[in-house]
Amino acid sequence: MIRVLIADDHAIMREGLKQLFALVDDLIVVGEAESGIEVLDQLRAGGIDLLLLDMSMPGIAGEDLIARVHTHYPLLPILVLSMHNETQIAQRALKAGALGYLTKDRDPEALLTAIRRVVAGAPFIDPQLAEQMALEASGFGQRADHDDLTRRELQILRLLARGLSVNQIATELAISNKTVSTHKARLMEKMGFSSNADLIRYSIAHKIV
Repeated sequence: MIRVLIADDHAIMREGLKQLFALVDDLIVVGEAESGIEVLDQLRAGGIDLLLLDMSMPGIAGEDLIARVHTHYPLLPILVLSMHNETQIAQRALKAGALGYLTKDRDPEALLTAIRRVVAGAPFIDPQLAEQMALEASGFGQRADHDDLTRRELQILRLLARGLSVNQIATELAISNKTVSTHKARLMEKMGFSSNADLIRYSIAHKIV
């Protein structure tokens, strides 16, 4: 029996996953979390075979959360189930320590296959993303401008695009206002943004939020 911790800040999503897993014999949901802090609390209790993780949650999330979990629980397989279908986000998640990455628009059978694969210790990448990665690696794919941002810059770009202020981002990431402002200035320069409106338009167009 595969014991699953579902980490997603949308209750409807968690309920849908629980109903899906109830239909199969080898999966059981042993915990739920709607923030990064809750994920870490649940993992400390033990008894989990797979972390099924959304990339966007309140507090610590995304690559930062994956890296922290992987550092403390290196043998725990992490499967990201995300709305983001961009290769650079998937690559960052995998580099941080996730063993699998699947987008939320896939069918239930694909999710079940991915879960069983990563629990068995094999990596799993969404087939369409894997194809895009192969094209990019061969030089045929197009790189997005934000591919050159650091992990922290991309994280702050995403939070700014969601409408958070510098102070709110500092609180959420537990860093200083000055540090957030420095990262913001650097990403604005790298991306050629002249205003927050430019940043938001770009983020929406490239599905960063």
